[in-house]
Amino acid sequence: MTTETIHIYLIRHARPMVDKSGFFSKEQATQYLQEYSLAEVEQVIERSEHLPIDRIKKVFCSTLPRSKATALQLFGPQVELVEDVTFREFENRIWGLPLGKFPLLWWQVTSRLLWLMGLNQKEIESFKMARKRASQAADHLVQEAETAGMAVLVAHGFLNEFIKRALKRRGWRVTIDGGRKFVGVTQLEKSR
Repeated sequence: MTTETIHIYLIRHARPMVDKSGFFSKEQATQYLQEYSLAEVEQVIERSEHLPIDRIKKVFCSTLPRSKATALQLFGPQVELVEDVTFREFENRIWGLPLGKFPLLWWQVTSRLLWLMGLNQKEIESFKMARKRASQAADHLVQEAETAGMAVLVAHGFLNEFIKRALKRRGWRVTIDGGRKFVGVTQLEKSR
């Protein structure tokens, strides 16, 4: 009896073309988040050698433009592109008093940490709900991999990290970890 190895590839989108230099007020940081969600992405210069490009016929992506644009750059218009809100990035909302200007990273990290602690989730998805969605996304990718032999997702840094964690709990092994860098590829595999 022979075993077959099936794969899941998690790819982070390319770098959005949005200026994040300088100091931002709370209002400007909120505006930045909106612009980031709609931004075009930089041209992908080279594809990862770990992606079996010639065998990839179907790619999942989030409904956010940066994910779809990256998928099209990587795999071309001939690939079946499946957009799904399940694969959207974890929401973030700028938190803080509207006093003073700070580097964008300060606004983002402070807001995200408070969200992770459950203190900054007004009008957005809670961390608990986002983790549950990542687990559902992992199940969806597992089903695709078991049917087709592989599943490919172009999505977002935080979401991909939590999908990876969910897959590891289900017995998937990380063989390549692209981390959270832009166009980073994480490969997971499992024998069946």
